[in-house]
Amino acid sequence: MTQYWLMKSEPDDCSIDDALAAPDATVPWTGVRGFQARNFMAKSMQVGDGVLFYHSSCPQPGIVGVARVASGARPDPTQFDPASPYYDADSRPDKPRWVLVDVQAVRKTRLLSLPEMRATPELADMVVLRRGNRLSITPVEEKHWQLIVDGLLA
Repeated sequence: MTQYWLMKSEPDDCSIDDALAAPDATVPWTGVRGFQARNFMAKSMQVGDGVLFYHSSCPQPGIVGVARVASGARPDPTQFDPASPYYDADSRPDKPRWVLVDVQAVRKTRLLSLPEMRATPELADMVVLRRGNRLSITPVEEKHWQLIVDGLLA
């Protein structure tokens, strides 16, 4: 059964354009350091799941593309690299704390901005729009996926 996700990336780290320019338009989703987001990758995501590619921590945050999960979870190598901003001294190669999945960009879309999402009543119960939500990965209900991908971004 296909599931759907919204995955946030700071465009300075990995933009939709960066993903589309990567070999096979596929990038490793590194640097996730929240336990709930990690658990989504490790336990729930499946190859082929749909992804809403979201730019965060930028002047105009919002959905900028459609992608898919392209691999199962594996250890995130940035956790072992002292030069990486995502280094975790408590994580060991024999017992990694953090994982990643590969994400394959399918297409760039127009910006579906956070204010536009908030102004769309049918999206009001999306996890990403909940007050206080700071997760970098959130599940997306099929009804929201269909409205966004087939309607708002069509």
